Amino acid sequence: MTERLRLMAVHAHPDDESSKGAASMAKYAAEGVDVLVVTCTGGERGDVLNPRLQGKPELLRDMVEYRRREMAEAARILGVRQTWLGFVDSGLPEGDPLPPLPPGCFALEPLDVPTEALVRVVRDFRPHVITTYDSSGGYPHPDHIRCHEISYAAFEAAADPARFPQAGAVWQASKLYYHATFSRNRIVAFHEAMLARGVESPFGEWIQRLEEGRVPGRADLEITTRVPCAEWFETRDHALLAHATQIDPDGFFFKVPMEMQQDVWPTEDYSLAVSHVETSLPEDDLFAGLRGQVAS
Repeated sequence: MTERLRLMAVHAHPDDESSKGAASMAKYAAEGVDVLVVTCTGGERGDVLNPRLQGKPELLRDMVEYRRREMAEAARILGVRQTWLGFVDSGLPEGDPLPPLPPGCFALEPLDVPTEALVRVVRDFRPHVITTYDSSGGYPHPDHIRCHEISYAAFEAAADPARFPQAGAVWQASKLYYHATFSRNRIVAFHEAMLARGVESPFGEWIQRLEEGRVPGRADLEITTRVPCAEWFETRDHALLAHATQIDPDGFFFKVPMEMQQDVWPTEDYSLAVSHVETSLPEDDLFAGLRGQVAS
């Protein structure tokens, strides 16, 4: 017999899990994989981004509680477990020059503090695969960058008995992946498909900014792994809409018709960063090299 496969997805804020890798998680959960979302911060400094909910001061007064409820509903929809790492949202600094980050926020914690917290979760959950962001964070939010830093550090430290010995029995996760959701090729494919079918595309300006190098983050991450999960795209969208304070139901996430998404780009994409098992690239499964090999 083999034990149940386990997948851990590490994200910066509540709602990130529903915009990056959500359909794959729902697919794996439905197949019997044990899926855990780790949310590093509470999203305390998030604004109300849904125009339909703006102008309601009670949301801002109790943003933490609203976002916790939203996260619980999104996890229910996806069929996954979720835990909070317990750090405080750093906010997205804006302006020129950028203002300093607020004291006590996630991005200013000494690296070992959130790394140890994540190591505890890794050693307790014992994931075979971990997903997170690349070194750019996907875009330059300080919490996304710090999420990458602690995920990479914890992936290594959890297997080292000399690191954080008080944080539980050591565990070596087999594979570490970075999300490659918002690749240039994917955006261009949707843009061209919409124009070809006479549908207005929301991506023209985005593509122009990409071509001019004005899109922050990394749109050219090498894709090694494409997980077919088109039948779970609607589940993904329902989970995303559960984050009602953060997601505009009329926004660009929902502009591409569902049938077109499933036809033009039926996968969620990843870049394999580290593997301790033999695998052949390209892959179509985050557990490639592990199925049938995980001992009970």
